[in-house]
Amino acid sequence: MTELRAVLFDMDGVIVDSERYWAEYEEERILPAAEVSGLDPGEITGMNYKEIAAYLTENYDAAVGADELQGIYEECAAELYTERAELMDGFRDLCGTLRDRGVRTAIVTSSPPEWIEMVRERFDLTGFDAVVSAEEVEGPGKPEPHIYRHAAEAVGVDPADCVAVEDSTNGVASATAAGTTCIGYRGGSDRTLDLSAADVVVDGPQELRAELLAR
Repeated sequence: MTELRAVLFDMDGVIVDSERYWAEYEEERILPAAEVSGLDPGEITGMNYKEIAAYLTENYDAAVGADELQGIYEECAAELYTERAELMDGFRDLCGTLRDRGVRTAIVTSSPPEWIEMVRERFDLTGFDAVVSAEEVEGPGKPEPHIYRHAAEAVGVDPADCVAVEDSTNGVASATAAGTTCIGYRGGSDRTLDLSAADVVVDGPQELRAELLAR
């Protein structure tokens, strides 16, 4: 079992239950505006919203441009993160226990810094050893490994001694490609996403806590 020296938490769908709301926004506002049909939501879950906008325009011939799609995402984000999303049950206590054990913690997310700050301010999330947005990392985002390699370097821990917590197929692919141990997290939003490439899959915050603290 990996020596647990750092835990790298994805934000959307892990720290906050935002993925179910993003699915709602995409179904009701974003994809209709783009006039996109036939999209498997798993294709874009975990990706940066700017990459999603480019993906839809390049692969699905979206009816509106990438800039307009990005604007819709930004409007939805402001509503979602300041009013709707809720924090994972027991997340603060989990982070506190990990820090008491000398384990470093980080937020590692495809979301831009502005969205991260909305979440951190609303839920008063402090004390992380690193906060990494895909927009601040040179290279492509998830599912490529760059963001997790960057996060491991930011917390000063070899990727092999890090555990990533991810809820999406793209996120799991990114973490495992970077050489971290990956826990696939099912928080109750989309249970159809393929997390089989993760080293272990847990259901909900209690199983996640037990898995992390057993290491």
